[in-house]
Amino acid sequence: MAAESVISAFKEHFGEGGDVRTYFAPGRVNLIGEHTDYNGGHVFPCALTMGIYSAIRKRDDQTVRLFSENFPEGGVVETSLSDLRPLGDSGWAAYVKGVLWSLGQSGIELPSGFDMAVGGDIPSGSGLSSSAALEVLTAVSVMGIFNIDSLDGPSTALAAQKAENDYVGLKCGIMDQFASVMGKKDYAIFLDTQSLAYKYTPLVLEDACIVVTNTNVKHTLASSAYNDRQQECARALKRFKSILKIDALCDMTVDQFSSYKDMLTDPVLLRRARHAISENQRTMRAVSVLQAGNIPAFGQLMYDSHASLRDDFEVSCPELDLLVDLAKSVPGVIGSRMTGGGFGGCTVTILKDSAVEAYENLVMAEYPAKTGIEPAFYRVSIGGGAREIK
Repeated sequence: MAAESVISAFKEHFGEGGDVRTYFAPGRVNLIGEHTDYNGGHVFPCALTMGIYSAIRKRDDQTVRLFSENFPEGGVVETSLSDLRPLGDSGWAAYVKGVLWSLGQSGIELPSGFDMAVGGDIPSGSGLSSSAALEVLTAVSVMGIFNIDSLDGPSTALAAQKAENDYVGLKCGIMDQFASVMGKKDYAIFLDTQSLAYKYTPLVLEDACIVVTNTNVKHTLASSAYNDRQQECARALKRFKSILKIDALCDMTVDQFSSYKDMLTDPVLLRRARHAISENQRTMRAVSVLQAGNIPAFGQLMYDSHASLRDDFEVSCPELDLLVDLAKSVPGVIGSRMTGGGFGGCTVTILKDSAVEAYENLVMAEYPAKTGIEPAFYRVSIGGGAREIK
């Protein structure tokens, strides 16, 4: 079990004794609603049973010592609560230090430092939100050992998001952190990212299941075009706000966009806005058809989402496109799309239980032959949100 491995790593690097407590934060997969969260739209993620564990113990000084089983070559990273530098850190520990800084910005001053070991089974760079899980894990672990209860779930997610936005430097939306904090077993979360209104939707797939397929193309979003997309959307919004009373791109309907799209003379901004607005409408439609039990319609909306991400938002890559095309050719596959920020990472596929073997066999035959890369498959289960492991 991953938790036992992390506890062993903690004892090896930080010694025995004291009140060592263990926490867990899940990764997430987003079923539909990609790159809408920083545009004020809707998303539809679910937390996974895959995630990251911590073993943590308070210290009696201001020192913070960190170790990751996923990055053992870095050894123990040591810092101080007084040495937190926004945009000045890099590597996995920056996400931890960013949360400590963000909590301070929220008025939460930690009384002392701590030792913490972390590790888990979310592949780094896979698009399953290992960074958000680490941020949320840090927040719940630290607040747990110091008995801090001033932040509720959504506020904890916002603090974790602030760490990634303003400390690490990636201008992500709220979806990943929110799903990691607020996940619920066997449910997806229909979230309005502008108001943070949400509702849980049962994920009843009957004789179907979810398979996540990893391209094993690593993406580093902070140094990729992710921030560029956010800025392009902001520029498109600025143009529309000059004549429309809107706060976010996703406040617009598809019909409104059709009426006012000529305001965007830059074809790049036009494509970016068209994706954000159409994806928001697709997400709302997808939740509606899922609740009505129309799984095939949900699957088609997944395909439509991928096409928009590929052509209008341009965040796919040949490897992701190949996986979706292969999925589409397998009888029993209901829908497939890239999930996460893009530029690599994973696809999420809904398919009949009876089609899983045929799908995985086809991908194993075709994908390495065309890319030179071995894929990985995760038959995922939907789990709960961040919590202490007793």
